[in-house]
Amino acid sequence: MGQAWGFGRHGGPEVQELFDRPDPVPGRGEVLIRVDVAGVNPLDHVLRAGLVPGFDGGRPFPRVLGMEAAGTVLALGEDVDGLEVGDAVFGFALTGGGTYAETTVLSAPNTARIPAGLSATVAATLPVAGTTAVDALDQLGLPAGATILVNGVGGGVGLAVARLAAARELHVVGTGSAAKREPAETAGVRFVDYTAEDVAAAARELVPGGFDGIVDLVGGPSLRTVAPLARDPRTVIAVGDQSVSDIGGRFVERRLDRKNLERAARLALDGVLAPPITAVHPLSDAPAALATVESGHTAGKVVIKVT
Repeated sequence: MGQAWGFGRHGGPEVQELFDRPDPVPGRGEVLIRVDVAGVNPLDHVLRAGLVPGFDGGRPFPRVLGMEAAGTVLALGEDVDGLEVGDAVFGFALTGGGTYAETTVLSAPNTARIPAGLSATVAATLPVAGTTAVDALDQLGLPAGATILVNGVGGGVGLAVARLAAARELHVVGTGSAAKREPAETAGVRFVDYTAEDVAAAARELVPGGFDGIVDLVGGPSLRTVAPLARDPRTVIAVGDQSVSDIGGRFVERRLDRKNLERAARLALDGVLAPPITAVHPLSDAPAALATVESGHTAGKVVIKVT
């Protein structure tokens, strides 16, 4: 029996609850882990609100919050290859197990061992932000010296994109609120404060000829403001807004497999995807952790330290 934060119905923060549950039993292709650290992401409150059907694995309410975690393997389901009981691992809870919990199940094909030298805290931030950054930049395939605009650079994914882009010798411009300036500039970004200036005009002044690529993490009207800054609309990659195809851009093609997790871990060990972790909350304070991310004003990553 262990504790977990979840929700008994779809809705806002008011539907969240702490409850006891038996340790989950890993099904075919799953591993049961003791959770050390859970990452907190905007997707968590989107799923709580019921805006993305199909991510619950068919599990009944109450459902557990969270999509990514690092911990220790306690048991294996059938048909699990490459992982053993006792392994330190990180990965995705893609079958609806959730990660704001003392124990949970992860999808084995979407789980990897934590390499020596990498902390569980950093590993827990990589499944969503780290692999998204790798996927978006691989999809763009820009050569060294190219220019890229990261729209919404201050969050966990945005900073990961910026750091990886800089490591690939791209010239990075990023947009965000004033509070995001320092971490963005530390990552090598030429920063545009959307609260103080005309974003399109300021970015165009920095790169008059247009950008070789854009990674958008904001969506909606903001996406449509920056998209014309791309030299070719096909080089606009959106992470959260699938309507990007309406303006000629592309939605990010995600690779959630073990190989991509291992790649992100190597980049983290090299210091490329080492995220700024701005807040660490205990499991008892999970609602505050999610509220910080839900506000949209977080710079870097927020995590929940479970054990």
